[in-house]
Amino acid sequence: MKPIRKIPFEELQKRRPLRRFMQWLSKVAFWLLTDLEIEGMENFPPSGPLLIVGNHFSMVDVAAFVRTAPYPIEFIGGAKTPNAPPVMSLIPRLWGVLPVFRGTGSHFALREAEKVLNKNGVVAIFPEGGSHARQLRPARPGAAFLAAHSRALILPIGLVGMDEVFEHLARFKKAHIRIRVGKPFGPYEVTGRGRERRQQLDEIGDRIMREIAALIPEDKHGYLSEDAELRDRVIEYPWATRVEGQVEGTNIR
Repeated sequence: MKPIRKIPFEELQKRRPLRRFMQWLSKVAFWLLTDLEIEGMENFPPSGPLLIVGNHFSMVDVAAFVRTAPYPIEFIGGAKTPNAPPVMSLIPRLWGVLPVFRGTGSHFALREAEKVLNKNGVVAIFPEGGSHARQLRPARPGAAFLAAHSRALILPIGLVGMDEVFEHLARFKKAHIRIRVGKPFGPYEVTGRGRERRQQLDEIGDRIMREIAALIPEDKHGYLSEDAELRDRVIEYPWATRVEGQVEGTNIR
């Protein structure tokens, strides 16, 4: 499947009627196919600028954010979804996301997301940089960078059981899933340059992941777990030393 195109957020606004329909459809789908429990809806601020963050163990997570958010949101997401079922990879394409080729350092999505937040909009991002594990991993710098540059509030959401949805459906059963909305925190600001600046961003990223961890079961805390065995199981970021969409040194984007 081809990568998601880079579309400026102003053009994505034209999809509002489609997005409203998709939000309605997501409510129907979760009602029919899952046993859904939502906690903390009162924690959503009345308006932006707002950065929504959550754990990312499944491609269903995107649909869960669409189902939960009470207002339009812009997503930052991977430009490629090679492991997603066709129906799940279709959602970000129809909704429209600000795409990132992981491992490239591309700034398109971050620049567009800043524009959204500077206009009091709402941006959703999964700080771990992908759904390649079922345990929490350290945050990539993108979420902290956006939070610091926009001074937006940060809203943590814990997604529980999303990675079991398709397993249960295969047995004609509904998975019990929970969406737990935490309390907003921030805003943040960073100072300095170079290593000092990166350290501050890492501290913000760590705070973000700890707020998310408080909303999910302890056995999913991964690198933040008090259990050394669980910490040892944490999968490293797959694109730390390679570019997404690259095979044997040849970029296939």
